[in-house]
Amino acid sequence: MSGLIGKKIGMTSVYNADGQALACTVIETGPCVVTQVRSIEKDGYTAVQLGYGDKKEKHSNKPELGHFKKAGTTPKRKLVEFKEFEKEFNLGETLTVSDVFTEADFVDVVGTAKGRGFQGVVKRHGFGGVGGQTHGQHNRGRHPGSIGACSFPSRVFKGLRMAGRMGGNRVKVQNLRILRILPEQNLLVVSGSVPGAKNSYVIIEK
Repeated sequence: MSGLIGKKIGMTSVYNADGQALACTVIETGPCVVTQVRSIEKDGYTAVQLGYGDKKEKHSNKPELGHFKKAGTTPKRKLVEFKEFEKEFNLGETLTVSDVFTEADFVDVVGTAKGRGFQGVVKRHGFGGVGGQTHGQHNRGRHPGSIGACSFPSRVFKGLRMAGRMGGNRVKVQNLRILRILPEQNLLVVSGSVPGAKNSYVIIEK
């Protein structure tokens, strides 16, 4: 699993060779700096830690400052480890979007979904509600209905679909085709939608 860290810019559409309009997402991908190189001798596994997004030194503690100083770079906001890069990298080396990806590749994108707060069963789980206002029905159109299991076992089973917090979780969308690469602007255009709000961090895995 090789890849880069990026930031979701927004959605747009592009035309393919057949003239079809394809919905796509624009991601600012990199440049990412190699902040640590894991080895089997020292860590028990091989991986490359990449950093993305500058932040002020006053927002970093001393261990973080020493970690970035060793790599010869400024403090970074987002750190992610990637395994199975095809070649080896050195501390402080910079990776750009064209170094890892090529057009027509398929990638997986990981992001944090938008938080939607406390939601009912109709929006959260797609319940249909109880239907018409008959037989004394009053003000329960979007309620979940019965949730119990009679006098035995006299409890609600774990995992029952009920109202609760929705969104704000880690989501991976797989097999998105790369439609365009704009190396001058560090932009990656992928087909379809990507989890997260605008300007949120995403992980692009190859």
